[in-house]
Amino acid sequence: QVQLVESGGGLVQPGGSLRLSCAASGFTFSDYAMTWYRQAPGKERELVTRISITGYSTTYADSVKGRFTISRDNAKNTGYLQMNTLKPEDTAVYYCYLRGYWGQGTQVTVSS
Repeated sequence: QVQLVESGGGLVQPGGSLRLSCAASGFTFSDYAMTWYRQAPGKERELVTRISITGYSTTYADSVKGRFTISRDNAKNTGYLQMNTLKPEDTAVYYCYLRGYWGQGTQVTVSS
């Protein structure tokens, strides 16, 4: 049974940081690229960042470049999203995506 479980979301003040995790099970995590998406209220889901199978190649949306860092630990079947210098416009539900499957999402709220 394929499962993707995100964690690490929460409420943070502008300028703060959060680290999201995406724990995978039920398939070979290291065989697939991983993508983080987010969906803000009233908006479409958007791609935030993607990492290759090996982790050597990454891409970022312009809105998060220089602030967010994606990484993965294939030995732990887990991917990460380090989010720094958070802004109110980063408020959204964040989802990880691999192999055609979505996690349940984790809420990130940036507010003072």
